[in-house]
Amino acid sequence: MLSVELRTRIGALDLDVALDVPAGRCLALAGPSGAGKTTVLRAIAGLLRPDAGRIDCGGATWLDTAGGVALAPELRGCGYLFQDYALFGHLSAWRNVAYGLHELPRRERRPRALELLASFGIGERLAGKRPAQLSGGERQRVALARALGPRPRLLLLDEPLSALDARTRAGAGRELARLLRALEVPAVLVTHDFGEAALLGDEVAVLDGGRIVQRGTAARLAAAPASGFVADFTGAAVLTGRVNERHGDSGLTVIALDGGGVVSATDAGEGDVAVSVHPWEVTIEPAASAAGGSAHNRLEAEVVSVTEIGNRVRVGLALPQPFTAEVTRASVERLGLAPGARVVAVWKAAATRVTPR
Repeated sequence: MLSVELRTRIGALDLDVALDVPAGRCLALAGPSGAGKTTVLRAIAGLLRPDAGRIDCGGATWLDTAGGVALAPELRGCGYLFQDYALFGHLSAWRNVAYGLHELPRRERRPRALELLASFGIGERLAGKRPAQLSGGERQRVALARALGPRPRLLLLDEPLSALDARTRAGAGRELARLLRALEVPAVLVTHDFGEAALLGDEVAVLDGGRIVQRGTAARLAAAPASGFVADFTGAAVLTGRVNERHGDSGLTVIALDGGGVVSATDAGEGDVAVSVHPWEVTIEPAASAAGGSAHNRLEAEVVSVTEIGNRVRVGLALPQPFTAEVTRASVERLGLAPGARVVAVWKAAATRVTPR
């Protein structure tokens, strides 16, 4: 079990974080740049001394500022997977892994390095190659083998997929997720990408301005965001407004949007709020279409962008607030969607989340 309490100030960032991670579980610390994610990781590893705090892992105290305890990084037993993998370019894959096995007798290091690499799908042929001769996914697995070689008490991962190109990232992400689930030690990774956090983490802790604003499974955060910030971070389309009234007969909350327009939601709310809906819950209809079905929200919009993402198309809209829908290519062709087109964005009140701003 890893238990962390940290309080420190770095520049304008006032960090105050508490978290725990059981053995065999991975916590994804996710949030925008400057939120404090890497600061937390560095403090856990002992590369940064916080103003106040305590870190315990596996029954040992690594840091206790009140008691004057501050274990050196090399004594904490952390496996650290750096953002760029930090492999030695002049060494072969197996020698990179063997570098961290200095506690073993020299004659045992190569067999152990090859064994570790084989467990990550790197055979002896690739083990003899230097990092520049390996693919991005292969370099990632070498770095992970090196991090796990000394049998660490904890694994730390800093943006583990950011060094990969888009084509490699998906496959490497799935492989890393499988490997993380097989570990018997706590793992903490940092990422600015919610999709990556959802793929790799058993739980996601969203960090903003040095504070954890919500923690839970990725599905829980997406379904019930605690704030407009979390909703936006999980990929929902977010609008701002103010609650006008709540109809007792229909049970709907009516929100007047900033800039014009009104939407309804089944969630309760009061005062200034953020309204969010997942882009795939939004359908697009021609501007002249008549209301129909069970959807309660219909807002006239102008198409500002049409972007293909995989087998879906992300449509940027102005309501006049920026908004997003996700539709099929067939819908784009059928509706003739292009920048400047006038349409109606439609979604159900039950799909609308209302959170404090």
